[in-house]
Amino acid sequence: MPIDFNQQIIDEFRANRGQVGGPFEGARLLLLTTVGAKTGRSHTTPLGYLPDGDRILIIASAGGAPRHPAWYHNLVANPQVTVEDGVFTYQAKAVVLEGDERERMFARAVESDPGWGRYQDTSGRTLPVVALIPAYGPPAGPLGDVLKQIHDAFRRDLARIRAEVAASGPRLGAQLRVNCLTVCHNLHEHHSREDGSMIPALEDRYPELAPVMARLRAEHEAVQQLLQQLQTLLAADDADPALLLDEVNRLTQEVEAHLDYEEEYLVPLLNHG
Repeated sequence: MPIDFNQQIIDEFRANRGQVGGPFEGARLLLLTTVGAKTGRSHTTPLGYLPDGDRILIIASAGGAPRHPAWYHNLVANPQVTVEDGVFTYQAKAVVLEGDERERMFARAVESDPGWGRYQDTSGRTLPVVALIPAYGPPAGPLGDVLKQIHDAFRRDLARIRAEVAASGPRLGAQLRVNCLTVCHNLHEHHSREDGSMIPALEDRYPELAPVMARLRAEHEAVQQLLQQLQTLLAADDADPALLLDEVNRLTQEVEAHLDYEEEYLVPLLNHG
């Protein structure tokens, strides 16, 4: 992308919590900040990405140009990078994938979006695939606000999944399965942490809110059942995208109602307790 166009995307991304319009509306975008291999100065680039469990993948396509992009050379020289996803900003370690792993991940990317394959054909080079492995620090800011940020990330991810499933063809692609499973995993981990630490701590401090905490636990169990049903559907080789969309819609409705209720009671407590 031209530098001025890049900056427009960066400004819009930051002003709208990761949402941009135009040709990238609805796309999975992040901002990657690297340290210049020669200059030592920071450089920020908007990039598309692919979820992959506990990490995310980016591809050094440079729009099909014959040379690797500058950001790729920068992270090879200094793999410690900064990632902005629209909700959180965090440090990550960049790992260039090689061999069979690179081939598998790139094939999955092409299945999800054939444009990656066209970029590689046009460029005349093998496009590097890079894994970004997050290194999260302690949460910044009041805990209630942090909880709201986490919830907003789930709301955004579920909206993206719904759109991706709705736009899928008759066959469920491998990357779409990974996208869905990543959301399932993250929701399960988040609720497990709440059940194991946050809710017991709040119960001890605010015994009068025992009915609220009981409802939150019950809702966690209901969400977990929906997650298990979704995962069972995703495990089938012939998973029907229409059925998957129904399950995702049910999950989204349950999760959004749960997040709204949790925020109503817990955000004030966590911010001012």
